[in-house]
Amino acid sequence: MSGRDFARELLASLVVFLVALPLCMGIAIASGASPAAGLVSGIIGGLVVGSLAGVPLQVSGPAAGLVVLVAELLVEFGVAGLAAACVVAGVVQVGAGKLKLGRWFKAVAPALIYGMLAGIGVLIMVSQMHVMVDDAPRAGGLANLLALPEAFRSAVTRIPGQPHHLAAAVGVTTLGVLIGWNGLGRLVPRLSVVPAPLVAILAAVGVTMGFDLPIRLVELPDSLAGLVTLPGVDTLRGLLNPAIALGGLGLALVASAESLLCGQAVDKLHDGPRGDLDKELVAQGVGNVVAGLLGALPVTGVIVRSTANIESGGRTRWSAVLHAVWLLGLIALAPGLLELIPTAALAAVLVYIGYKLVKIEAIKQIAARGRAQLAIYSATVAIIVGADLLTGLAVGAMLSLAHLAWRASHLVVDSVVDEERVDITLRGAATFMSLPLLSEALESIDPEAEVHVHLHALDTIDHACLDLLSDWERQREGQGGTLHLEWAALERRFAAVA
Repeated sequence: MSGRDFARELLASLVVFLVALPLCMGIAIASGASPAAGLVSGIIGGLVVGSLAGVPLQVSGPAAGLVVLVAELLVEFGVAGLAAACVVAGVVQVGAGKLKLGRWFKAVAPALIYGMLAGIGVLIMVSQMHVMVDDAPRAGGLANLLALPEAFRSAVTRIPGQPHHLAAAVGVTTLGVLIGWNGLGRLVPRLSVVPAPLVAILAAVGVTMGFDLPIRLVELPDSLAGLVTLPGVDTLRGLLNPAIALGGLGLALVASAESLLCGQAVDKLHDGPRGDLDKELVAQGVGNVVAGLLGALPVTGVIVRSTANIESGGRTRWSAVLHAVWLLGLIALAPGLLELIPTAALAAVLVYIGYKLVKIEAIKQIAARGRAQLAIYSATVAIIVGADLLTGLAVGAMLSLAHLAWRASHLVVDSVVDEERVDITLRGAATFMSLPLLSEALESIDPEAEVHVHLHALDTIDHACLDLLSDWERQREGQGGTLHLEWAALERRFAAVA
């Protein structure tokens, strides 16, 4: 690598570092973990995953998409249980990558993926709105949603001895600066070199220090060694706990989905070599095993940091690796700077990220694909918010499979009668499941009519329907009828699925 290329990677890594710093801590706090756990995850995402990545320009670390699941695991099983689940998830990801399952992710219904992201986005927003007023989030998305009026009241009401209104002012200021800086970046592109989350956090620190506000600040261990929690007996026992193992499987599913979705998005942002999703899955798995062993949060590919990397000139994996070096250096040399950051400001950044996860354009695209896809999306979001993440994913997956089965068995037979001529158009899937419908439609036609069968709208056909059409053709010829059937087109359709 030439000196010029290395300088470019160095600059990109600094930008990614400035974006990652507030996000790593904010995601950890939103998950119910210490900010230190998020910072360690960011370091692992850069040093470990970045070194092995199949999508080199993707940046990995703690992700907003895992907040809900991590919080549930922490509440139910504690830090040791989360560590065990993280190791299980990593092993599953490595195995899936070795089995070349990463490429199959492209077959997952977009409605399910975007529904998952939107549901997580809503959960993050409604939980972090409570943290923005220096209050604790409730247990569950629905409880957080129902308690929002209470959070709004505490934000606008001065209660003696309670700093809720002051924290709310800092949170709203952070949001305002974040949105405003992004808007200025679109008008003056040079400003976008400085990450909006960093500007917003600096503004919040300035307001908090300038007015000496008595609100909650980030807390970190006194030493670098305090950031790491080595596995103990409880973690080892957790590996044998079926409930924790199930949580690890769920973690592997969500983390893999987010990483591979991000990896595909990253490939669309540059003109370099395409990523290897199977190799990326292995890298993510190794990162999660290390994260579990060190007591950190699980890692996954993240689109905000990855986009910042590419837009800042990153062209190799070095920018992702180096950003972790800067995180480690700051923690080692100047941890006191991080303890000036208000938690309300980090919560505000996450509220904004949660909103961005609910992609309006994605909703429009899904709606354009039909009511069934929109129903899958809506059901996934509603159940994730109303129940929990894994239940929402399970219901969304079942609805997707049901829709697929319906499409595989659904055949429409359109008949147009014009005097002595009958035009039949077959639409959809002609399979053994649709034999009764097709047979009934064919038998109802006048034996003396001239019949034209059109197959241009047919998606697929199997042997059973081929035999039925062939028998029907012989039957009509024996009765003296006239039949025009597009056998050449039919054979092409059959060959495409054989």
